[in-house]
Amino acid sequence: MKTEELTGAALDWAVAKCEGKSHIVKELYKYFYSPSTDWKIGGPIMEREGIDCTFHPGATIHWTAMHVDCDHIDFRAPTLLEAVMRMYVYIKLGDEVEIPEDLI
Repeated sequence: MKTEELTGAALDWAVAKCEGKSHIVKELYKYFYSPSTDWKIGGPIMEREGIDCTFHPGATIHWTAMHVDCDHIDFRAPTLLEAVMRMYVYIKLGDEVEIPEDLI
């Protein structure tokens, strides 16, 4: 799956893989591991990785995430954390990620 298309459980799973939490992959919802919506999880990742964001008022896609090591690449999403987590997955895993079928 293209990193720019990741959302919901698939995006959270990809972040879990980046964070070395693959042991919770099949039970994402049981453990409430949702870095794409939970600031207690996603916020520290954003800060630690130095991911910057820009807000676009009035646009359909409100947020763009950027990183100094990813020149000319950004990820857009309706929410800040979703954009940030897409950028994080790109930094760690690249442009495409193999996602388990049951999470798509």
